[in-house]
Amino acid sequence: MTALSKQQQTEFEAAAFRRLVAHLRERSDVQNIDLMNLAGFCRNCLSNWYREAAEADGAPVTKDESREMVYGMPYEDWKKLHQNEASPVQKAAFELNNPNK
Repeated sequence: MTALSKQQQTEFEAAAFRRLVAHLRERSDVQNIDLMNLAGFCRNCLSNWYREAAEADGAPVTKDESREMVYGMPYEDWKKLHQNEASPVQKAAFELNNPNK
């Protein structure tokens, strides 16, 4: 692999993050429980990681602010527009894959 400067690495990581967030915003049909069941993380996890990174750097970001950054709108609005009730199958898979949650 080509040697990257720290600045390049940071810029490329930021670009990939922005693309992931844009993709998740476009795919509102994909439910968070499906993401959790398949990948072990969801939009809420991503927003928590963002908030934790900001706080580690001394920039306080609220839970609502980080979620809005990921969802592109207030979380409650997104839930009303896009979130469906999880099916029994989805719930069972979640319990199987995430026994401590």
